[in-house]
Amino acid sequence: MNKIVLSFFCLLLFNVLNAQEGPRELPNGKDSRSQEQDSVKSQSKLSKAVFGDDKEGKPKIQTYLIISSENDTTYVDTTLSIKKEYKFNYLRKDNFGLIPFSNLGQTYNSLTYNFKNTKLMPALGARARHFNFMEIEDINYYHVPTPLTELMYKTAFEQGQLLDAFFTVNTSPRFNFSIAYKGMRSIGKYQHLVTSTGNFRFTSNYVSENNRYHLRGHIVTQDLFNEENGGLQDDNVAYFEDGEEEFLDRSILEVNFENAKSILKAKRFHLEHNYAFINQKDSLSRNNLNLGHVLSFEDKYFEYNQSSATTDIFGEAFKNSSLKDRATLEHFHNQFQLNYSNNIVGDLQFNLGYDNFNYGYNKVVILNGNTITNRLKGDVVSAGGKYHKRYKGFDLLGEAGVNISGDFDGNFIKGEASFRLNNDIQAIASLNHSSKAPNYNFLLYQSDYINYNWRNNFNNTDTQQLAFKLKSDKLLNLSVDYSTITDYTYFKTDDVSGLVTPTQYGGTINYLRVKLDKEIRVGKFALNNTFMYQNVQNGTGVLNVPELNMRNTLYYASNLFNKALYLQTGVTLNYFTKYNMNAYDPVLAEFYVQNDQEFGEFPRLDFFINAKVRQTRIFLKAEHFNSAFTGYNYFSAPNNPYRDFTVRFGLVWNFFL
Repeated sequence: MNKIVLSFFCLLLFNVLNAQEGPRELPNGKDSRSQEQDSVKSQSKLSKAVFGDDKEGKPKIQTYLIISSENDTTYVDTTLSIKKEYKFNYLRKDNFGLIPFSNLGQTYNSLTYNFKNTKLMPALGARARHFNFMEIEDINYYHVPTPLTELMYKTAFEQGQLLDAFFTVNTSPRFNFSIAYKGMRSIGKYQHLVTSTGNFRFTSNYVSENNRYHLRGHIVTQDLFNEENGGLQDDNVAYFEDGEEEFLDRSILEVNFENAKSILKAKRFHLEHNYAFINQKDSLSRNNLNLGHVLSFEDKYFEYNQSSATTDIFGEAFKNSSLKDRATLEHFHNQFQLNYSNNIVGDLQFNLGYDNFNYGYNKVVILNGNTITNRLKGDVVSAGGKYHKRYKGFDLLGEAGVNISGDFDGNFIKGEASFRLNNDIQAIASLNHSSKAPNYNFLLYQSDYINYNWRNNFNNTDTQQLAFKLKSDKLLNLSVDYSTITDYTYFKTDDVSGLVTPTQYGGTINYLRVKLDKEIRVGKFALNNTFMYQNVQNGTGVLNVPELNMRNTLYYASNLFNKALYLQTGVTLNYFTKYNMNAYDPVLAEFYVQNDQEFGEFPRLDFFINAKVRQTRIFLKAEHFNSAFTGYNYFSAPNNPYRDFTVRFGLVWNFFL
């Protein structure tokens, strides 16, 4: 209760003051703070001269600033490009490496994994439901010369739609707030598959008059609801694959059950602020010392409900009706930071953190004479640091953290060096080591299904990743990373019972990824290519990924009607090789390893026509239009088909007032 009161008090403070701390350096040589300060000075003059007007007396688009959680700064982009086409989806980001389930708002199966980690604490679990969950690092902050609104709309499946509405304004040159809500509802084409999700975000930031005090924070509430049907019944999978006309109406196909639903719900209060004891005097002499503070409280739960037990799939249950599993997590994070920077040393930070966690259930389970506790509660004290320095053309970054006392051991260290050979070519090398406890649902789980009750003492999972990137618009974008994973935890089916259980692989997995991006342009035509090669050694049957994953887009783009309209149209091919694709467990909201069935080698072709009229981008797509003539062998997971052919429409509209 004291944590809630403290968080509420801090939120009242942040509604009055709100700010953001010093950001990183931008490619133009200024950091985002200096760019923002320049904007503040301009805005304090006449409103028509805010941030440097163009010839018509309007603010330039480059002055509508977006600041990430890592303090990287960019600006609002109203252009239409192939990258915008890739990001126009439910997640609003490029989902290469993911394959969605049939209905909007359901989960995604992962075709690739990134084992770089800089977190010290376990997560709740239910990872299959977190693709649309907005973490702290997903929240942006803003600084704008005039009010800005963005509306995103896209049709869903059968009945429903997706809408993401956003508004931000600077009420003064030093105070900004934003409010946004992404809501979605979709019925879907299969029985008992309704989805309904909502993501509310409120952010604010403030800079004091003397520029010494900076504060920013956000409030986020999220609820992600899914009806669960367990996928198609085994005998109905054949009906789907045969493609008989009768079963093209997917609502006729029988699913495993029609009486279950799940929801992931969370609220988070987050605050960051700092005060500068020594303030930067000018852009040439940099000598700063400030004390920072980060405060965050998150309360979340995952709940699975089923009106009657499905024992043939999930095993025996303690009761036959009104099954309800709820795993809750309260996580309180408090961190103090001492930041120092000058022209010689660079940017240096030391931090000391405190975490309090309370994960578990409201009941105690006694199984086979053994008592399974209902709570994991405790405290962790951590220490860490960050470093950033530009030296003779190199941009050096370092970060480290360690749990020095408490209920969980953990540590990480990350180093990165980048070098820009010229205006086009940049090379980046990085090294990451991490040791972290498995997620809470591996350590403790309780359910009305008897098999889904356990208390484990797994070892920390240790990962090391060596990565290299080459970025060039003229040549290509190439990334290579090599990871070793020891004591990897995952879900699989038990060899005896055939039911899902957590386990830990005691060996070391070697995992290689090579990704290549290249766009070839000839006049107004372009071919955009993305290829990924993956190889797993010493982990066959533990970490399953397709060897090759690719996306190729052939498109035409040109201005029309005296540049009143910009048109973009083409075809995208997605393809991955066959492999033992992970299966989905709705009770856990997790994917588990299966090694009995291979899926893949089905092409997915999408035809799109996109247009830009002033600040509006319009998207029209015929998704998977080849489904009827290349075979009904497409699945997102065992017993869960991928999407059939459908036509969807949407738009993104910006208003600059």
